Amino acid sequence: MPKSSAEELQRIFKTLSDITRMRILRLLSQEELMVQELMEILGMAQSRVSRHLAILREAGLVSDRRDGTYVFYRFAAPQDDLWLHGWGLVERGLDADPTTGRDAVLLHRVIENRNAQPRNFFDAIGPDWDALRAVFNDATLRAQAISRLVPRRLRVADVGTGTGILACELARLGLDVIGIDQSARMLEAARSKIETETFPLGGRVELRRGEAEDIPLADGEVDAALAHMVLHYVTSPDRVIREMARVLRPGGTLVAVDFVSHDLKWMEQELGVVWNGFAGETVRGWFSSAGLEEIAVEESESLAKDRDLPATLIAWGRVPEIPSSPR
Repeated sequence: MPKSSAEELQRIFKTLSDITRMRILRLLSQEELMVQELMEILGMAQSRVSRHLAILREAGLVSDRRDGTYVFYRFAAPQDDLWLHGWGLVERGLDADPTTGRDAVLLHRVIENRNAQPRNFFDAIGPDWDALRAVFNDATLRAQAISRLVPRRLRVADVGTGTGILACELARLGLDVIGIDQSARMLEAARSKIETETFPLGGRVELRRGEAEDIPLADGEVDAALAHMVLHYVTSPDRVIREMARVLRPGGTLVAVDFVSHDLKWMEQELGVVWNGFAGETVRGWFSSAGLEEIAVEESESLAKDRDLPATLIAWGRVPEIPSSPR
């Protein structure tokens, strides 16, 4: 064996021989996490967790992503055959380790706590959201998003429907809408709004309670799926895009409207956002990884005149007529 390969093997064994680093890699292969969240799961001090992350970053096994003041770490799958084989051995070994089950329970708790912030926010404001969201001045954005779906008669999933404003707009166009939201109070407000609406073109609105990361729809159940100003409120926006793609029929359309990356602290404090927007190329990458085609992303400056708001983006793509496996 060449010396360089032997030296690389020694480096692999040294990096992967520590049980804490193994656990960190296993956790980051399942979820993007912050240092504080890793500390909570592992029961270790910040200095110790940060030291292990530095070693794993140097080895190319961990990457990081900054969102405002937050830094999230994720597993970077090895490209080198030796590293890939070494990681495979670690994964199989961890399957039989009792700490893996404990870590999984604590990881679930951490993610639940993360999800609780937007859930509690929306449960608290309920029907008052319509007045609060007026700051977005997004009627034009809603019209642009709808234009990606009509004029075909469609069955549409409105993911994160909130108080049902967009669901009702779609139904007025004669579309059958399934509005989905995780907040019971938001759905109550939406139900009250729907009861006072008339849909002369025959559209209908059905409401279902569920998470955007686990949409309560069957595979291929709808013709189109829309997430309007939703992704910055969810823990795993890339997972939401994959879920939306899953529920689309072959040839179906996915549309997402959200903010472009920004550093406006007032939105986090007043509106309870989880993410400070997204780069257009990041969203395009999520669409591509979900197996979508004909992807386009358009960015627009804010139209609001009385409040400092970030630019917005509209992204859309189609499920192939003959479905291909997500990458």
